[in-house]
Amino acid sequence: MQPSRADSSSAPPAYERRHVPRISPLDRAAAPPAPQVTLAELKARAHRPGEASFYFFDHHFQHNAVKVLPGEYFVAREQMTIVTVLGSCIAACLWDSRAGVGGMNHFMLPDGDSADTSGRYGSYAMELLINEMMKQGARRETLQAKIFGGGQVMANFTTMNVGERNTRFVQNYLATERIPIVSEDVLDIYPRKVVFFPVSGKVMVKRLAHAHPEAMAQEVVRGNAVSVARATSGGSVDLF
Repeated sequence: MQPSRADSSSAPPAYERRHVPRISPLDRAAAPPAPQVTLAELKARAHRPGEASFYFFDHHFQHNAVKVLPGEYFVAREQMTIVTVLGSCIAACLWDSRAGVGGMNHFMLPDGDSADTSGRYGSYAMELLINEMMKQGARRETLQAKIFGGGQVMANFTTMNVGERNTRFVQNYLATERIPIVSEDVLDIYPRKVVFFPVSGKVMVKRLAHAHPEAMAQEVVRGNAVSVARATSGGSVDLF
């Protein structure tokens, strides 16, 4: 099944918008060049609440990497990879090509209790990611987005499809903020591993084994990998 957008004819749900203070972008001319950092330097950094901090060396891509867990985010200007694994959750990858900065979040639900300012909820996670991008020199008007996840990964979990709700939320949010979605791999029944290169904006996606064995044979016959590559070929999203 090819990735598809939510039905635009239906009215978007009225999600509450969290009021995170907006950050003015840095003057790009005054910003220092992107530093080269070692794995030891990354591990020694002080971290803000919600910022991913699990660093490792990715032997497959030969880069230092950070793993973003549910409720976390990470923004970088360095030559490294930002990695996450998704089921029904969503990861939004934002990139500013002019500033050479990119960031990823990983949220579990569209919204939560108004007192819960947690990156587990999309309404807060998106504001937090945009603010952190702008702190590092990105500009709102030059941001691009790539979105991933929202899979119905449990075969019998159909009464409340969290993946569909998450996907609809992030699509509506980005449309409201006028941040274009240049590529996506969402919905379907697959968990996904996502690897984001924040300086170039490139994303690699691996579809993982799922809990729908009856559908696996049909996907193989239809050539699922080919259909995904075609659907995302214009947005620098590749399978690996």
